[in-house]
Amino acid sequence: MARDERQAIEHLLARHGFHFSKSKGQNFLIEREIPRRIAETSAAERTNGVLEIGPGIGALSAELCRRAGSVVAVELDTALLPILDETMAAFDNFSVVNADVLKLDIPALVRERFAHLTPIVCANLPYNITTPALTALIEARCFESLTVLIQREVAQRLCAAPGTAAYGAFSVYMQYYTEPRLCFEVPPECFIPAPKVTSAVLRAEMRAAPPVDVADEAFFFRVVNASFALRRKTLVNSLTTAFGALGKQKLTDVVVSCGLDANVRGERLGIAEFARLAAALREAGG
Repeated sequence: MARDERQAIEHLLARHGFHFSKSKGQNFLIEREIPRRIAETSAAERTNGVLEIGPGIGALSAELCRRAGSVVAVELDTALLPILDETMAAFDNFSVVNADVLKLDIPALVRERFAHLTPIVCANLPYNITTPALTALIEARCFESLTVLIQREVAQRLCAAPGTAAYGAFSVYMQYYTEPRLCFEVPPECFIPAPKVTSAVLRAEMRAAPPVDVADEAFFFRVVNASFALRRKTLVNSLTTAFGALGKQKLTDVVVSCGLDANVRGERLGIAEFARLAAALREAGG
């Protein structure tokens, strides 16, 4: 099936004079089963408005339109607009916004396009904007869930547990606001052009409330980011990058007061421990 799909896509793109842009991170799915599985994983239904980012030629868009009440795709490349006009002509619940998603007022777009619908995200995200795009979507505070096809390594990082090599500051960020899980992998040969890495579908349901109480989220994430600043160093040494004014001894005292070993590394801490550390640092005048 992938070979037939590939030939059909190549003919379509050639007819429109389209050329792939490496800078835009364009990799189109050529295996029909994958867009169907992604759409199913998103759990999209008629009560949902789906925001898609980087629709390409509409393979995933079509599957979403068969399930959702409305699908709005954000596409930066104007060369793809006439192709989408052709491939998505049969769907009256599909529309395209020609824009850079990182510069969009996402909440305003959702209010305008998804009135009376529950907004979700489902997308084959361009790999070069994965982290900023996920951050923008989470900070929009208007989606029930995010289902995205991204690099497997990134998906593993977002789901990583404390103490593992993949665990980092963005793991904490993602797990603070969502409940992420890696659903299935997609090999390179399912794309045109084939990427050099394996991909994976990640589904993240937005939390109704964070898993811990935090008095100041900005300060909390300042502590989290500082804790991973020097990965091979102790937590105390890492914290000096942002809270050096407190002095190393004071920082050590704060860490120990949280029930942590003075020589612990930041990547050993879970969200609850980061919350205790942030509260202690805030009280210490950090």
